[in-house]
Amino acid sequence: MNVEMVLAIDYGKRRVGVAAGVGMAPRPVGVLPHGSLDSLIERILHLARSEGADKIIVGLPLNADGSEGEQAAQSRAFAEALAAQTDIPVFLWDERYTSQDAQQQMIAAGTTQKARREKLDAVAAAVMLEHYFARQGTGAERVLPKSTETEQREES
Repeated sequence: MNVEMVLAIDYGKRRVGVAAGVGMAPRPVGVLPHGSLDSLIERILHLARSEGADKIIVGLPLNADGSEGEQAAQSRAFAEALAAQTDIPVFLWDERYTSQDAQQQMIAAGTTQKARREKLDAVAAAVMLEHYFARQGTGAERVLPKSTETEQREES
């Protein structure tokens, strides 16, 4: 059985939640302030290397009806920029309701409101990774850098 270390990213304009895990054991890693895109990608790739990530999953915040809105477009653009900077495969994953699930888990665990505010994005990334593992990655969308997509079309 091939066991992969997966890094999960809950992308946001201000904060970015990160979780990591193998199999059914995801754990929150932390919350990164967004900062510049280049700096954020550098910090995420540093985490990916230190965690030994074989794969990176970026949450795609779809609308309740499954359509993509502005936040999904931002996450998709971020995932494409990330994929262009690494050889680690990058995938998009439906993250609907993960923040609500994370909030409920933290409330049930008795986490203070302040701690919930500070850790929510990382716990949401861990919840997203739980869902990914439960479905064995079925439905994940591979993200290719823009130049790779163009080269593939030209080869066809």
